[in-house]
Amino acid sequence: MRIAYFNANLRRGQDGVTTVMYKMFEGALARRHQAMAFTSTLPDAQDRIIPMHRVPSVALPLQRNYRIAVPGYQMFANRLDSFSPDIIHINSPCTLGFAAMKYAQDYGIPIVATYHTHFPTYPRYYGLARLEQLTWRVSRRLYNKMNRTFVPTLPILHELKEHEIERLEYLPNGVDLDLFNAKRRSLAWREKINAQNRAVVLFVSRLVWEKDLAVLARAYQLLRQNRTDFEMVIVGDGHAREEFQEMMPGAHFLGYQSGHVLAESYASSDIFVFPSTTETFGLVTIEAMASGLAPVAAKVGGAAGIIQDGKSGLFAPPLNAEGLANGVSFLLDNPRRREEIARNALERAQEFSWKMILGQLFSSYESVIYEHKARAA
Repeated sequence: MRIAYFNANLRRGQDGVTTVMYKMFEGALARRHQAMAFTSTLPDAQDRIIPMHRVPSVALPLQRNYRIAVPGYQMFANRLDSFSPDIIHINSPCTLGFAAMKYAQDYGIPIVATYHTHFPTYPRYYGLARLEQLTWRVSRRLYNKMNRTFVPTLPILHELKEHEIERLEYLPNGVDLDLFNAKRRSLAWREKINAQNRAVVLFVSRLVWEKDLAVLARAYQLLRQNRTDFEMVIVGDGHAREEFQEMMPGAHFLGYQSGHVLAESYASSDIFVFPSTTETFGLVTIEAMASGLAPVAAKVGGAAGIIQDGKSGLFAPPLNAEGLANGVSFLLDNPRRREEIARNALERAQEFSWKMILGQLFSSYESVIYEHKARAA
């Protein structure tokens, strides 16, 4: 099987999408399939584990680490013609994704997508709420051209159905259980942030407003009004970092982390807090659960499809700082209950095996190709 992957960014570990995509690449190689990727942003040379082709692009004004491709498929058509893919898989609803869709239509190639990012929710964070319905229309225009769209959680799948997006398949993301596990807990790490006798509350994310940073900042301020028995740790970076850091006095900002360094930060903490209402899955939540943390998250989207309320985590109402603070306070006040939830969270994380998930993905590719050929015949 020859698979062409498309995504605006391919820097390994830059976000959850690229983390998942590298698992796809590895899965293709392990199954002896041929794969090629097209992107606006190439990774470092050692991370180009499959052939990768960069297309012309321009930087996004607010997020310089992300670039948007010049519209149209002329900039990659010759390379894709030579590769002659059996199937195309797009991973972002950007100009590059639309170009791949148009190529697939014009050349009669089956195409699938993964709904990684809940873009219709983003305009409200930048004073552009009126554009939300337009974003849904653009999303329908793209995803309804797909032979299949993979959706990582059932709550998001049901929301997409309500917005008349068709041919959806539930396919969760996985977690690297060898990398993210409680064995990486480090007393030295905790000593560095003065947490020998305090619990550590962790947040991991790109620091952008659509992750509901303002809600987390308010929850932190509410917690600090009444207690000093915890340390707050922020892992990640982004254009909102400076302003967000001013809203979180006393919190430890560790910057962007990946690999074993990130795994140590997870395992050395106690509670994971995640206010985002824009996740389709929330890879950081399942990584925290696999690392032995008890999560407190907004009851919406990705988290609602991962956490079992009261068993493997606690929920707070969406966009509710007080509810988020109350959940964290409960876990701080009840360490035995926190340990029980953490054990259940770890058990829940074991269900998200990449081996099983990738098996379903490549089986779905074969099914889509077969159905496409049958319709053509």
